[in-house]
Amino acid sequence: MNKKLHTEAVDAMFDAILSLENREECYQFFEDLATINEILSLSQRFEVAAMLKEGRTYLAIAEKTGASTATISRVNRSLQFGNDGYDMVFERITLPQSWSEKQEGEE
Repeated sequence: MNKKLHTEAVDAMFDAILSLENREECYQFFEDLATINEILSLSQRFEVAAMLKEGRTYLAIAEKTGASTATISRVNRSLQFGNDGYDMVFERITLPQSWSEKQEGEE
């Protein structure tokens, strides 16, 4: 893990996130913490990661999510060489059904 990331401020923010009890509290907190575009960017990366794990193509992912190939590549690098954070979360949650629906003509 990146040692530069480990600070008291980041620890405090993660503790705050861990204190949230439901999705509505997440909306309240994150809307105060980050801009709408920042939240949407994070959620886009999360969706991209899920689609990459399913073996979807960059083209299909870009068409469905609007993510650039640079973003898709960055997320793919995290999946391949990161800290397995995406995998840990994917094992714990159920992803939206629409994320796994293949588009017409896609294998």
